[in-house]
Amino acid sequence: MNDVQQAETQELFNTLGLKLVKHPLPFRLNHVNCFMAKGEDGWTIIDTGLNNDASRELWEQEIGNDKVEQILLTHYHPDHFGYSGGLQQKTGAQLSMSKIDADAGMKSWNDTFLAALPSYYKAAGIPEEAAQEMADNTRAFQPLISPLPKVDHYFEEREKIRIGRFEYEVLFVPGHSDGMVCFYQREHNALLAADHILPRITPNISYWFHGDPNPLLTYMNSLKKIRELDVEWVIPSHGEAFQGANKRIDELLAHHEERLDATWRMLEQPLRIFEVRERLFDRPLTVHEMRFAVGETLAHLEYLRAEGRCERVMEAERWIYKQT
Repeated sequence: MNDVQQAETQELFNTLGLKLVKHPLPFRLNHVNCFMAKGEDGWTIIDTGLNNDASRELWEQEIGNDKVEQILLTHYHPDHFGYSGGLQQKTGAQLSMSKIDADAGMKSWNDTFLAALPSYYKAAGIPEEAAQEMADNTRAFQPLISPLPKVDHYFEEREKIRIGRFEYEVLFVPGHSDGMVCFYQREHNALLAADHILPRITPNISYWFHGDPNPLLTYMNSLKKIRELDVEWVIPSHGEAFQGANKRIDELLAHHEERLDATWRMLEQPLRIFEVRERLFDRPLTVHEMRFAVGETLAHLEYLRAEGRCERVMEAERWIYKQT
């Protein structure tokens, strides 16, 4: 970001009364943007980071003894939802999120679901040792999202909420998660976009063996919904704020169309999910990244299957996909 862009971004934040609180993450995607805005009755906090020392210390520095009126969660993924229960207990704040993602957040790291993961990964054609490592990686998030929050209010589509000095509209944009929301400030044509639209990388769209069976189609429809607003300013949860939502939306849609076409062409020969993953993501991956790569591969395959462009059969306890 050059000096002019940085000045324009800071002016926008000043106008909206938003403060960026950038939390470090122990992944290749090394930060998450959380936000706070001060209103008449105290602070509003948007997303909380992981429940780890870094996030706890950051919020302690930012809040001190100030009153926190409300915590708004865009979705249930650990880097956004993780410290919400702990911060809520510490501040007594009211907490809001979508009902869909509240339910997902309560069950995605419970022992029943975690125990089933190795069998799902086995069906995906992942070698047994790697499958167990991936399941263990998921289980390792349990302390980073505990204690779970108490949800006081479930968002509704287009409801109005006050964040600091301004009123925002809640917009449901499922895809990256089944119940993700963005906050739209119409007067300044600015979108707190969470992970729906990112400036430099494509948001991960995965099928996680539960929930929406075709998250990629849902995501693309959500992008088209936001495109109708012709948003000027996008304030994402990773990376810098930027102008021109529609240009980025068109890039994201084109990217997924290209990936779908490439995936379909691979299926001239029958392939397991893991074999498709190896072709789509042909670089070394950490265990954490492998989970996301498998989920994203599966989302593309299931999109094609729903369109009737490929079929899925079970052979030797492994799912096989092939062109129809």
